[in-house]
Parts: sequence; C-alpha cells; structure tokens
Amino acid sequence: MTVFVKGVEFMEKWRQKVRDILYQNREEIDDRVQNGIELYRKGYLKLHFVDKDGHPVQNVRIQGELKKHSFHFGANIFMLEELETPEKNRQYEEYFKKLFNMATLPFYWKDLEPEQGRPRYAVGSSRVYRRPPIDLCLDFCEKNGIEPKEHCLNYDQWSPDWLERHDISEIKYQLEKRFAETAELYGTRIHDWEITNETFFNNNVTDFYFSDDYVEWSYRTADKYFKKNSLIINEAMDASWIYFRENRTQYYMQIERLLNMGCRVDKIGMQYHMFWERETALPYLELAYDLKRFSHILDRYSEFNRPMQITEITIPAYTTQAADEELQAEILTRLYKLWFSHPKIEAIIYWNMVDGYAAYAPQGSEEGENYYHGGLLRYDFTKKPAYDALYHLIHEEWHTVIDGLAAKGEYTFKGFYGDYELEATVNGKVLPLKFTLSPNDEAEKTFVV
Repeated sequence: MTVFVKGVEFMEKWRQKVRDILYQNREEIDDRVQNGIELYRKGYLKLHFVDKDGHPVQNVRIQGELKKHSFHFGANIFMLEELETPEKNRQYEEYFKKLFNMATLPFYWKDLEPEQGRPRYAVGSSRVYRRPPIDLCLDFCEKNGIEPKEHCLNYDQWSPDWLERHDISEIKYQLEKRFAETAELYGTRIHDWEITNETFFNNNVTDFYFSDDYVEWSYRTADKYFKKNSLIINEAMDASWIYFRENRTQYYMQIERLLNMGCRVDKIGMQYHMFWERETALPYLELAYDLKRFSHILDRYSEFNRPMQITEITIPAYTTQAADEELQAEILTRLYKLWFSHPKIEAIIYWNMVDGYAAYAPQGSEEGENYYHGGLLRYDFTKKPAYDALYHLIHEEWHTVIDGLAAKGEYTFKGFYGDYELEATVNGKVLPLKFTLSPNDEAEKTFVV
C-alpha cells in the first residue's frame, strides 16, 4: 500500500511540474501565439460578383467555409491496411483523413527492398509490419486529398542486410541507384523528400555513415534527381531541441556547413519525440516543455530562411489513466499553438496515431515505443482527449466559416489560408464557387454570376 501511495504522489507531482513549466511565461507566449496566427496564418480577400458585362451584381448571398488548410497537419501512415481486422483498417482510414491533410510514407530501405532488386512498391507486395507498400499509401493519399511526404532516402540505420557494409564506393553506387529509381517512380507524385535523418547517432550499419562527405554527398546526389522537389534535412529531438547551444549547436552547424558548401537544402525538419521514461524524464522537462525557449530556438533556425517542419511528434501519456491522457492533450494543444503561430513552420506531423502499434515491439504490447502510450487513439480505437484536442484546433478553432451578403457586389473577409468552397445565391440561383486564399495570391477575386 505504501508503494502505491508513493507512486500516486509521484505522478501527481510529475504532472504538476509539467504544467508549471508548460504555463510559465504564459501571457507572453499566448500573446505571441495569438499575434502570430493572425499575422501568418490568415489573410484578407475581397470577392467581387459581376454579371457577364462586368457590372456589379447586387445582394449576393454567400455561404461556405474553409475545406482544406494550406498548412500541413499530418502523421505517419505506417498502419494503413496493417491492422488485425477489416473494421480496424476502416476506422484507421476514417480517423486519419478526418484529422490530417499530410501523411509520411515509409521509404525505409531495409523494409522497402529486403531482397536486392525486388522492392516492395506495388499494392499486394509481401507484408512487412508497419511498412505498407508505397503505391497503397499514395492511392489512399490521392483519393482523399492528402499530401504525401517521403521518409527517408539515406537513413543509414535502416540500410538493407544485403548492402555491402565496408565498400563505400559500392554503397554510394547502390544509394544513387535508389535515388534515381525513386525519383523516376515518385518524383511527380511526392513533393517533399527527406534526404538524411538522424545523422548524430552512433548506431550505424555501413562505414559510409562516418565518412566526411556522407551528408553533403546525399544532398548533391539528391539534387541531380529531384530537381523539382523539396529536399528536407531531418534530425532527432536531442540535436534539434534538447542540446541547443545557439549557433554552436551540432544541427545548426551541419545545416550551415551544407549551405556554405552550396548544397541544396530546401526545408529543415525537427523531430519531437519525448522518449524518456517518466522517472528519468525529470531532468529534461524544463528543456522539453519551456515554450519561451522553443520560440527562441525556432527563431534561431529561421536565420537560414528555410521553411521548417516538425516532422515526428510523440507526446507520451504513459498510462491509460484519465489524468495522464488529459495532460497529453494539454501539452499537445500548447505545442501545436506555438508551432502553428511561427512564420517559418509549414507542417506539424504527429507520429503514431494509435497506441499499441509503435516501433520495436509486438503490436498490443507495452514494449518498445508502445511503452509511452503516445498515440491519439487507444488500442481499441476509442479516441483519447489528444485526438479531440487536435481536431478542435485544426477543424474548429482554426477554421473559417463565411456567411454574409454582398449587397453591392463586394464581400471582404479574413480567413485561414487554404481551399474554400462557397455557394453564391442571387435571384434564387445557387452557384458553387471554389477558390484558394493564399498569402502569395492576389487580394481580390472576381466571379461572374
């Protein structure tokens, strides 16, 4: 009984410590968030309604709403048609497309081409857990208006078993072949390509990983084959956030070096996996949840003048207790608001949508990354508060509804950037209208009604 009470007391103090950090400097952070969202995520648009001769049409009733954000909200799609029952597969798809407009696709070389020369691109390929075929993922994305994103071309830790470990020339040859092949097959269907990932770890597979030119070779080679695509560099949470040392930060210096060498790096990716056990996370909480510190880090990386993506997110609930699940949702809300408000961030991508299907563990177990209970849905596919919190932000709080009258043929509104669908009603006639509100587009649009 004593151990249980101590455990309860520890968790209550732990949760309170997280909240104390999360809400410090609250007024300053909330002000920055509110101003940033208004300034960078919304814009004004004047709609003109004219007849065929160009004259203003009076009393046009306008009703409609934002249908799709320009900003990308996503998750990995590693469990597409990977679940135990058809019903779970259906639920997975429904929950995914209801919440997200971007999906990270599994291009892990080890699992995509386990046998040399026989890649698993096609629908119906041999099954590898958490690695649905690329064509299956793309079909789902294109059918549902979801932007696909590749992860990751040169990720040494996921090199295939058949790849020569010590012959660097052969490794480069096979990697370039992989770059060329994927570019030819998917270069026009996938715009964003992560080129390197997690380059500060020591768990390498090949000798090439520690070569001086590992990173720059990857971007120069990618530039040969992905001329019209965005090349993204991606890095783990430690290098991105935790061990931040201004312009002396490893990741900062790596990007700076690449750019100084003339390598094309179009976007900067920063992971956010809170992969610490609850008991060992205490020393990191200040570093992990101090939003003022995060704002400064984002501003520092903005010096490269590149779009940024929060590429992989895991916020642990640790348990199925209501208090832990509610705190997970609270943390996500604070983080998403901060990230969404920053001018350089263009995408926020959660990692595993459902508990029990994370990496390095049998499904349904508490092992590996399943330990963290970091999903937005429980293993039985009931929604956690985190799912509802993100849905509220993306589709309710950050949503624009238009309902007004263009009395003299003009109507001006301020809305979130994205794709809109409206109905314009004049003299009993209803006309469907579609348009995109974009910061790079004209401030006025004219429709003939």
